[in-house]
Amino acid sequence: MEPHRVVVVGYDDAELLDIACVTTTLDAVRVINAELGYKLTLATPGGRPITCSSGLVLNGQALLEQVKGPIGTLVVSGGLGHATAAQDERLVSHVRRLARESERVASLCTGASVLAAAGLLDGKRATTHWHFARQLAERYEKIHVDPRPIWVQDGNVYTAAGVTSALDLSLSFIEADFGSDMARWVSRAMVTYMHRPGNQAQMSMFTAAPAADHDLVRKVTDHVTGHLDDDLSTEEMARLIRVSPRHLTRLFQANLRQTPGRFVRQARVTAAAQLLTTTDLPVARVATRCGFASAEALRQAFTREYGIAPSQYRAVASTTA
Repeated sequence: MEPHRVVVVGYDDAELLDIACVTTTLDAVRVINAELGYKLTLATPGGRPITCSSGLVLNGQALLEQVKGPIGTLVVSGGLGHATAAQDERLVSHVRRLARESERVASLCTGASVLAAAGLLDGKRATTHWHFARQLAERYEKIHVDPRPIWVQDGNVYTAAGVTSALDLSLSFIEADFGSDMARWVSRAMVTYMHRPGNQAQMSMFTAAPAADHDLVRKVTDHVTGHLDDDLSTEEMARLIRVSPRHLTRLFQANLRQTPGRFVRQARVTAAAQLLTTTDLPVARVATRCGFASAEALRQAFTREYGIAPSQYRAVASTTA
């Protein structure tokens, strides 16, 4: 059997962990079964060594300009150099060319900027690292940027939030190519839990920095995350900062691009996801702690947000033994 060909595109100031995470995870298939596996190639502009964000130098294995299809999976790494890479017309044109010759196209973290510059995300739902999501959405209005999931599939194009989510995306590729048993063996070899579903939230509401710079909005968001089981109606939150509900809604729309009610629902669901994966609390107790009137109310909100019931989410994403 011909090995599935994977071409990883790197550039100066790429994130080494993005590159290593996907290549090491995929190569574990060969380690487990020598008759299976992937053919991995790091392609760089001119085939030159690249200096990663950490300062470490990584040798290119192929000239990006000379790589030809067919390719099983094309992966564009992320990193601090993503903006420069996205402005490099030659690099972008070759990524666009290779995408036409690839079964799957993927980006890791801010590598989504390169796919976006190549027009490969137009009209598609995509994700990137939460810190850069707003920037990507503002620069490329044709993309439906969703900063919540750890990875997203739209057709044959995959975008991942970056860093450890590259491992989850790689495991999903292994499952698709070699079956769920192999994916489980690789996850054990990597000393990680079975890969998280793509719709798992990137991070906890309590560790993410608030997106708003406005003092009043920040006061409200801080109050929400610390009092999820309180009355968090728009009227009550407006009363907290002594403005009208209408003015509070305008502030949220201007600073967070969503209504106060939407922010509260997302905060509660995100907190519930955190509790579901890190505690053994019954679902009804999780619902109460996160401000839902009942376990059924949590189930409905959770399913709308993540496309999966809380109990199913816990089963596949839990970090409790």
